[in-house]
Amino acid sequence: MDAVITITNQRTLDENIDRTVRSTKDKLLRFIRSRVRDSEEAEDILQDVFYQFVEATDPEEPIAQVSSWLFTVARNKITDWYRKKKPQSFSRFDADDSSENGIDELADEFSVSPEEYVEQKLFREAMAKALDELPGAQRDVFIMHEIEGIPFEEIARITGAPINTLLSRKRYAVKFLRERLEIFNTTSQETP
Repeated sequence: MDAVITITNQRTLDENIDRTVRSTKDKLLRFIRSRVRDSEEAEDILQDVFYQFVEATDPEEPIAQVSSWLFTVARNKITDWYRKKKPQSFSRFDADDSSENGIDELADEFSVSPEEYVEQKLFREAMAKALDELPGAQRDVFIMHEIEGIPFEEIARITGAPINTLLSRKRYAVKFLRERLEIFNTTSQETP
């Protein structure tokens, strides 16, 4: 008799997973594609998100806010993808179409002095490290609002947290980041 119950529970679980994937797939893919230009990479990230969802789904401990959970996993997968992304070689540039193949990006890199470029690179690395040190909730709110430009109302809908809580988390994140990155503020003020 236990086998019948297990099969029925598994079938219900599979149906719930299928329904969730169908209802969130398009919106989640748009979210990922807005941050990852390569459509194949975006599809891969989407598949990774759903794979993690299937692995994490447990009938005895259901995920409270599935949509929020999926978007958080997607954001984390996108962040991981950018961290793992290798620098591209010059061979990928094609003289026929410079704007689509990154020549404009290459030109931007050389439009600043070498000192400014190094300082910007060091700042980005320090910022990434400081963001990693933040508690997850503070980091997520900061990234969604400041980097991704998502309004607090939308963040509240995605996370299920009240707006005042989100404002507080962002305030703590900003305070931490200011303290952690203070050296860049004093360095830029000292240069003539």
